[in-house]
Amino acid sequence: MDVRQQQPAAAGRNEPWPYLDFWGNHGCVNLLSTSTNRGWSGLSAQLCSVRKTVAPWRTPQSEIRICVDVSGNKSSIARRAPGIESRIVVRRGTVWFSPPGLQEGSVDIAYDMSGVLHIYLPLTHFSPGNFDINIGKSVVGGLSCEDAFDDPLLAEIGYAIASELQTETSAGRLLIEGLASSLAARLVQKCTRESTGQSIGSPARGALDRRRLQRVLDYIEANLEGDLTLDDMASIACLSRFHFARAFKEAVGQSPHRHVSAKRLTRAKALLMQGDRSLVDIALSLSFSSQANFTRAFRQATGHAPGQFRQAFGSRRWEPSLRRDLPALSSI
Repeated sequence: MDVRQQQPAAAGRNEPWPYLDFWGNHGCVNLLSTSTNRGWSGLSAQLCSVRKTVAPWRTPQSEIRICVDVSGNKSSIARRAPGIESRIVVRRGTVWFSPPGLQEGSVDIAYDMSGVLHIYLPLTHFSPGNFDINIGKSVVGGLSCEDAFDDPLLAEIGYAIASELQTETSAGRLLIEGLASSLAARLVQKCTRESTGQSIGSPARGALDRRRLQRVLDYIEANLEGDLTLDDMASIACLSRFHFARAFKEAVGQSPHRHVSAKRLTRAKALLMQGDRSLVDIALSLSFSSQANFTRAFRQATGHAPGQFRQAFGSRRWEPSLRRDLPALSSI
């Protein structure tokens, strides 16, 4: 299944979804959510519903397209292309994908489908420097698109991406960067295990020592109101992005995006209590794309809208000792 007509720009850029108009002319696609304008890095994604149809099957040259059923459809998809003829039975958690550069094929969707997530993962993730095994185009090309398959980890990654599409969070960009690396690693792991019995090497224990960890934590604290990226933090730690995310979780007890999310929530409370900045300024400084998304996430975490929180606690001076008296903010 494909919904784009031209080769896309690099994943994560603020570009339109070019295949939408193409499939829209067939009257078969309803775009529910898109990563366009989210500033994501590492992958792009769209959540859509698709009607029963027969349409061309095409894929971009520079990306693998991975589809995940996130809602529980009961349908089948017949796909035909040179050297490929397959029928996929779809249910919630089913994963299927298309190789890059496919331009001559067709897809036959038997029944209407809702909640289908399309993930576009750049081939740059599969460069040998990203993993402890020697991989290349032969491995990427070896990922068979003949059949759908069930993989709980890939499905959970898909659910997390779909959730971030539907409800933006303050550390969502970091979450997506980490999920992109995990997605690529899982695909490589599946391919190498099935073809050669290899597995992805694990980073060395204690790879993130106390000194480098402190540098990373200081950097996070200094850039909470800025564009924090996994690549920047990994560079400070002198580790690859994939190894940094795992080493950070070992050292801190939570993933980088959860740590940043918690820190930004603490900063949000402090800024609201100070009372001298507008809500939209606070929202944008904490990496929300709009005040509405900030308000929605803040209310979900605390039970209060930001304005209500400011009215209730804004007269109190922000001190660390007051944190235990305020509503808990787990993740937004």
